[in-house]
Amino acid sequence: MLDIKVIRENLDWAKEKLATRGIKPEQLDELVAIDAKRREAMVEAENLKAERNEVSKKIAAAKREKADASEAIANMREVGAKIKKLDKEVDELQEKQEYILLRLPNFPADSDPIGPDESYNEEVRRWSEPTKFDYQPKAHWDLGTDLNILDWDAASKVSAARFVYYKGAGALLERAVYNFFLDENTSEGYTEVITPSLVNNDSMQGTGQFPKFTEDVYTIVDNDDPEVARNLTLIPTAEVPLVNYFRGDIIDGKNLPINVTALSPAFRSEAGSAGRDTRGLIRMHEFRKVEMVKVVKPEDSWKELENLTHNAEHLLQKLGLPYRVVALSTGDASFTSAKTYDLEVWMPAQDTYREISSCSNCTDFQARRAQIRYRDEDGKVKLTHTLNGSGLAVGRTVAAILENYQNEDGTVTVPEALRPYMHGMTKITQEVKWH
Repeated sequence: MLDIKVIRENLDWAKEKLATRGIKPEQLDELVAIDAKRREAMVEAENLKAERNEVSKKIAAAKREKADASEAIANMREVGAKIKKLDKEVDELQEKQEYILLRLPNFPADSDPIGPDESYNEEVRRWSEPTKFDYQPKAHWDLGTDLNILDWDAASKVSAARFVYYKGAGALLERAVYNFFLDENTSEGYTEVITPSLVNNDSMQGTGQFPKFTEDVYTIVDNDDPEVARNLTLIPTAEVPLVNYFRGDIIDGKNLPINVTALSPAFRSEAGSAGRDTRGLIRMHEFRKVEMVKVVKPEDSWKELENLTHNAEHLLQKLGLPYRVVALSTGDASFTSAKTYDLEVWMPAQDTYREISSCSNCTDFQARRAQIRYRDEDGKVKLTHTLNGSGLAVGRTVAAILENYQNEDGTVTVPEALRPYMHGMTKITQEVKWH
């Protein structure tokens, strides 16, 4: 959430910044007008309360002296009624103000490319050359089906479209990928965490998914306890429970930065994605992801964004997968992010790069929503900055491995880094079909 004081004191700057993210200036004018009325009503209420306190002392003194205080008492009843009315007005205006603030995205960093969509993203660097073949490479969904290690038909029967069964070497490959990621991340100083897969509304609001993106998630309905059930959502990423672990806390500044990583399922309704990536592992309703989260001091967050991005790159490099790093435009970055680098892995069958990780600096945006603070060496309590990055999306990594390591005979070579996790297997061949 943005700081209303920053908007109030830098209104033209705030309008210019948020205009690059699709926010109309009138929205900020409305916000500032509400804030002005709220502060005016608050000051008036506080002055009346101070007056009431003073008069109450005089009334008490008059009563002690047996003097007539009836007129003062009657006046204070009127003052009390005014205070009650003003307090109610302040609460209502505060609610309106928070309604708007909760729906405003983070301020973009000055270094972000300015533009309304992904066509304005800027490539930062590349690693390795795109994989070349002497034959027409197969798409990962065809490879997975032909090898009998991925089964979309059975998943569609049991669940729905955009679900999949991993079988045999496919399941082993998926498990190898996420164990490899976790081992690499922990060796880089991240603490591994196993998180809940269901979170409450406060947690979803704390990281910025609610209230704006309620259509993008799955909310649990429990007929036995509907009041509780309405407040539980399947996580879209481990970022939510990892960041909210610290919600409402004041952390000792000596313990920062905090680096955590987690493997979790991720559930996405993919609202608005009809017709996009309907085949394969790119856009699933359920998938696994290894997440990295950093909680840091504000002065360290930009350096930590580079560290986070390099941590994700390190995984792709060890797997030998060609990729590029892209700085997202103001219109393409996530709601909570001030700056995002996407890592896009090369997909030979599609002849293009596809996103496999997003590494974002959310500055104090999530920390203000979730009240994640730290105490500095002078004893002052300040908001932290939070960062998050995929390290990596497991299904998309499997897809990239299948396509980049495929052989002309339809088999897939296992990347060297994963062989210890696959019992020494060097090549994936066709699994036995059950029917």
